[in-house]
Amino acid sequence: MSSNRQVEAGRAQDDRVQGAWAQADREQTGRAQAGTVGLEHLGVRPRRLRTSPAMRRMVAEHRLHPAELILPAFVREGIGEPVPVSSMPGVVQHTRDSLRKAAAGAVEAGLGGIMLFGVPLEKDACGTAGTDPEGILQVAIRDVKAEVGDDLVVMSDLCLDEFTDHGHCGVVDAAGRVDNDATLERYAEMARVQAEAGVHVVGPSGMMDGQVKVVREALDGAGYQDVSILAYTAKYASAFYGPFREAVDSSLKGDRKTYQQDPANARESLRELALDLAEGADIVMVKPALPYLDVLRRVADAVDVPVAAYQVSGEYAMIEAAAANGWIERDRTIMETLTGAKRAGANMILTYWAVEAAQRLARGE
Repeated sequence: MSSNRQVEAGRAQDDRVQGAWAQADREQTGRAQAGTVGLEHLGVRPRRLRTSPAMRRMVAEHRLHPAELILPAFVREGIGEPVPVSSMPGVVQHTRDSLRKAAAGAVEAGLGGIMLFGVPLEKDACGTAGTDPEGILQVAIRDVKAEVGDDLVVMSDLCLDEFTDHGHCGVVDAAGRVDNDATLERYAEMARVQAEAGVHVVGPSGMMDGQVKVVREALDGAGYQDVSILAYTAKYASAFYGPFREAVDSSLKGDRKTYQQDPANARESLRELALDLAEGADIVMVKPALPYLDVLRRVADAVDVPVAAYQVSGEYAMIEAAAANGWIERDRTIMETLTGAKRAGANMILTYWAVEAAQRLARGE
């Protein structure tokens, strides 16, 4: 067929299509005038399953439960009263006494766990307070265990950033770089003292290569085979951590882009995941939650171990600030974001709203 004939055939085909659409429009208009617009096609009506709260509750595909929520909590050495974190309304740096009360409240609310972060009086280049058996984090672990026993899973952050005067997650060499292998030695020490204090789960969060392996070996070698590891598998170099750094009085100089993951990368998370599982991780986590729900879904689809998500300080502060300005409905937004993490594959969620959300769930809200 010549090119001219091809063009003519194409035009004829277009005319037929346009004619068919025109006929369909005329038929639709006729049905509209008769008051029967497309009713023959409405045998399937998804809205039937949205007709009432009871119906929506019955067919819901995902449900949050208080036991899936974990409360991150900060305890600060040397204070007599809780200190509010200005960028996180409702969150405080606890005293030892107020931390015990918060842990008891977490049990009462039916939470799954509490994740402890220590804020020491003194910091140094090696993060000495992080491995001192009498350091604030180890003392806090013992306090919480004495308060709640095994009624709540007691978790502890295993990282040096709260304890170093430079604010990095590890030992810094003469050139200002975080020394991966020297840091692992410090992590092994931290694992042992936290386990000795009675923690149920350690959370190595520094994103050092080999950290899960070294921590597992340190725990097993000291006789703490039953202490679990919550691996910070995909922890991104995120802008959403800002308020957390106020909460732990961070001394960070520079950034953590040489060891935390690049926000542009998703496939890299699966490589980190494979390594953490091979090294002995019991639970794996994605942090932050909201900007990385795609990664959370990919991780959840790839594993047969529990998956956690951390709804971080910036996510909390962002919602609280928008709600305070009247721009969003606070309570609905909190529950929607938590449900989003659950729907994306999280079996447990670390959130600063843990107690509040659990209470709302208990009321059937």
